[in-house]
Amino acid sequence: MHTAEQLRQKASFLQPCRLNAGTARNGRLAASTPSSRLGSVSQLAYYTTLIKPLAVTRAPLLTSQPKNALAMKAPTSLRSPVSLSHLRHAQPQRRQTRSIATHPYQHHATALSILPTHIDKSSPDFQGNDRQMGAAVARMRELHAKIEQGGSVKAREKHVARGKMLPRDRVTALTDAGSAFLELSPLAGWEVYAGEEVPAGGIVTGVGSVRGVQCVVVANDSTVKGGTYYPITVKKHLRAQTIAQENRLPCIYLVDSGGANLPHQADVFPDRDHFGRIFYNQARMSSMGIPQISVVMGPCTAGGAYVPAMSDESIIVENQGTIFLAGPPLVKAATGEIVTAEELGGGKLHSEVSGVTDYLAVDDAHALVLARRSVENLNWPRLARKEMVFKEPLYDPEELGGIVGTNLKTQIPAHEIIARIVDGSEFSEFKRDYGSTLVTGFARIYGQQVGIIANNGILFSESSLKGAHFIQLCCQRNIPLVFLQNISGFMVGKDAEAGGIAKNGAKLVTAVACADVPKFTVVVGSSAGAGNYGMCGRAYSPRFLWMWPNAKIGVMGSQQLSSVMEAVGKTVDPELKDRIERESDAVFSSARLWDDGVIPPAHTRRVLGLGLRAALSSEEPGGEKQRERSRFGVFRM
Repeated sequence: MHTAEQLRQKASFLQPCRLNAGTARNGRLAASTPSSRLGSVSQLAYYTTLIKPLAVTRAPLLTSQPKNALAMKAPTSLRSPVSLSHLRHAQPQRRQTRSIATHPYQHHATALSILPTHIDKSSPDFQGNDRQMGAAVARMRELHAKIEQGGSVKAREKHVARGKMLPRDRVTALTDAGSAFLELSPLAGWEVYAGEEVPAGGIVTGVGSVRGVQCVVVANDSTVKGGTYYPITVKKHLRAQTIAQENRLPCIYLVDSGGANLPHQADVFPDRDHFGRIFYNQARMSSMGIPQISVVMGPCTAGGAYVPAMSDESIIVENQGTIFLAGPPLVKAATGEIVTAEELGGGKLHSEVSGVTDYLAVDDAHALVLARRSVENLNWPRLARKEMVFKEPLYDPEELGGIVGTNLKTQIPAHEIIARIVDGSEFSEFKRDYGSTLVTGFARIYGQQVGIIANNGILFSESSLKGAHFIQLCCQRNIPLVFLQNISGFMVGKDAEAGGIAKNGAKLVTAVACADVPKFTVVVGSSAGAGNYGMCGRAYSPRFLWMWPNAKIGVMGSQQLSSVMEAVGKTVDPELKDRIERESDAVFSSARLWDDGVIPPAHTRRVLGLGLRAALSSEEPGGEKQRERSRFGVFRM
């Protein structure tokens, strides 16, 4: 046993020790002082006793200490002799400590965010749903294939015999080889006019890449009623211009039109959103710096003559394109002058004499090359920005059909849909345990961060407040919003009204209306009542809105309508019930441009990616920070 005096003498050899990272990892103490200077085992035990309360960290020991704390260097003198046993049982004053630090690796957050799946593909429910959705998708494909043919066989043959390219061939030649073309509302005009077929509304519109620049393309189809404008044609043209203006995309018009369809002139000409609005939009967009380019590839008559006349640059095909306010028959009737179409408004006249057009092409192919060159000279942001790295979903998007089916009476699991749309099936859910009938959270689609809002049941006050909160977060951070809509409406009843469902639902509607970040909506099931408003329906200006083949849209379903009619003492007309069912169908909706197209569920991720690219492509890197901040109306508290 060592005496206290011996310990005092031996302790003078001890120096302060540094604890190294290896010590921390192994859970043992080690000293930088050579072991030969530590003396006997008893001395080491004494030293260890003194420093035992200190926590081990990977960083150097704390330098700031309380004045009365024991120093790591052993004392050279003691105030009074003490026994070794007393020293061993002494409790030195504790200094401020912390536990061993751990490094949070990125894959920890990733693992937390990966959505699991609970789908059994061998179950009868899945297989039944898959068959039902497969049949609905097959019906859509057959319908699209028929519409893509354009006008009648005779009209197409006559068109090609004149040396013209068909409208979709023109679009293909204009856009970059191998690039995707996001066609808009191909079902427009389907069975809208009794006894008349107007495939695609007589006009092909969409977003495509031209020389690396995302552009809106509007191509008249002269094989459909001579390319004349029906009411649905005007609506579709205006919708394409709206998309161009909202997303700041250059417009390219492939003009081949006979002007307004005269039998429908009352629904085409006089109102605010009729034919004249096309030229108004051109002027306004040009003033905003959004390029307007026209390629005259056929007749451009009456009001239609203003399309090239109001464009920034115009190209015309020789001996094929014409521009005049009145054609030869009307000129003869009005003035008695006899003149050919080429003499009145042909390519040579307008390129060499009037100056209405800027470039003269020999045929369609030449004109499209000139159009591509014009786009190249726009000095416009291109897609060659920083390429984003992304991961494909962990689960096959083709499984969506079996998950959803066509029976909207069964609940659609929102998380299963999200897991097959977002990068790596990673979803950072926001307020998971609050207002669980509305799923909100952050994810990425093709590398672009988005905020997702998906219905997982009826909207209650809690879910409405949660949705409004999340929308504000995304607006503050300039994150685009994606709405996955399957909603029958807001909760009703005495308790719901007493709980403020009206004002809380209004908060969600206000947030959606005032959010100025890009918004995208996909109707994956039902879209009924005010729930359509709270989930960014057409009236709330999403940049794009698509529907699945199983989707239904209306104030209420046909069965609910029957119940309401019976409740007010009226008999239900079976024909009315059938009409409501038919008018709720996705094809009926898309034919009237209530959406931008009906898409297969498996294509949802791809279509959303194209929509995001269109919405963000014209922004310079960091341009999202320059967007105007969303300003919200009054939230009733």
